Amino acid sequence: MTCWVVLPITLSAVSFVGSWAVYGLALSYKHVCSLSNWEYRNSCDLNTSEACCDNYKVPTISSSGKNAPENALFTATINAGSFLFLVFCIFHHAHIMDRNSCQSILSKAALGFGCVASVGAFMAGNCNPGYLMLLHYLGAAVSFVCLCFYCLLLTVLTNKCSLTGFENILYPIRVVSTLIQITVTICYCIFFAQEDYVYKHLSAVFEWFLSVNMEFFELTFVVEFYSFSSSMLTVLLEKTDEEKSLILS
Repeated sequence: MTCWVVLPITLSAVSFVGSWAVYGLALSYKHVCSLSNWEYRNSCDLNTSEACCDNYKVPTISSSGKNAPENALFTATINAGSFLFLVFCIFHHAHIMDRNSCQSILSKAALGFGCVASVGAFMAGNCNPGYLMLLHYLGAAVSFVCLCFYCLLLTVLTNKCSLTGFENILYPIRVVSTLIQITVTICYCIFFAQEDYVYKHLSAVFEWFLSVNMEFFELTFVVEFYSFSSSMLTVLLEKTDEEKSLILS
């Protein structure tokens, strides 16, 4: 049973290590500017070796994975993270259905948002913003919004369901993390739409903060997955009495 704690740990680790490795590569090849840099110019001379930052080098997660060779690692990280997150959503839903089936509606809603967020992230990771900007940002926007709803529903379920006995500790932690996720997502969207370099850079800082906060949120589910069993997945294959009566009728 305890082996399933590997899932949230792996999900958080892949996302954290992969995304920051992409940023490190992009920074080393001068494809993006440092997150600590706040000085931008309208344009940069390509023939100079002097460090220069313009609007094309704002260190967002997307721009960090736009150019070769880091774009290959970026796509691999997003693909792995999307798949692991999808598995995470399904397994957590199975856990809820097995232990607290009375909360099935909330759990199914959370599963829906989680699956859409996973698909959105997959789209963003496989549509390079340099060539398929519209699809990339559409996938990213869908993913960010759905993650907010997913965090909110999982936090509500933490309060309503008893899965571990540690809900009195986990609930306030997840409330804070969810409030941060929603608030920073709104700020990120507002600043990303601005033309000023300072606001663009601030949106990049917020985006990286969102990524770290989400990874922390996922990591808190180590407690739930400690008591998870693969036999719980069978509950997803079972039909409820209502569904059976509809089939027979």
